[in-house]
Amino acid sequence: MGRVHFIGGEKGGVGKSLVARVLAQYFIDQERPFFGFDLDQSHATFSRFYQDYAAPISVDDFASLDQILEFAEQESDQDLILDLAAQTARWLDKWIEDSDVFDIFCELGYQPFYWHVMDDGADSLYLLEKAIESYQHPDLNFVVVQNLGRGEDFNAARDSDTYQKLTQRAGSVIQLNKLATRLAQKIDFNNSSFWAAANNRDIMSLVERKRVGIWLKSGYKQFDSVFQQHV
Repeated sequence: MGRVHFIGGEKGGVGKSLVARVLAQYFIDQERPFFGFDLDQSHATFSRFYQDYAAPISVDDFASLDQILEFAEQESDQDLILDLAAQTARWLDKWIEDSDVFDIFCELGYQPFYWHVMDDGADSLYLLEKAIESYQHPDLNFVVVQNLGRGEDFNAARDSDTYQKLTQRAGSVIQLNKLATRLAQKIDFNNSSFWAAANNRDIMSLVERKRVGIWLKSGYKQFDSVFQQHV
């Protein structure tokens, strides 16, 4: 069974593309077939760093979005990663509603996941509430990613009514550790995949490669916990 991963959160700057890239590297290292679609045309970060594994898609064009479903029908054994841009819910929600997209994926044998990437601000929590209310498909798996690179205190979120609703939906909550700013910048300026950052001596020093590798492994453990929960 394939899985389709909507990497969202709606708010800009919370790390959606970062999560998409880490998830892509996770699948590469797991030797699990996948393909990605980059819906963030303003930055195209995902398809820039993983150009052999991802293609750009226009989120405001149904014909372009439909290419995702056409690909899914042909390659049902692959996971799909959809890196969603900020402030695109109005187009995405219209596409999902008008075509019953989650139902189509389920009919094709896909297990749908919605990954809500958030910082520790109230607006991210509000957007999570909206996502839970909007996406009511019974087979949709919710995953909240608390990005420690964009916030340190998620206690208010964990104590909120929104998280109680998430629990009622059998949702998962994971944390993505912070990658040192200097390392993140070095990876970005070299247009490096995370594999290259963890292994290429021409890009990173020995200790830098080690730190990236440790950071990746911590993220992989979080992903493992999600997929073990939603077998």
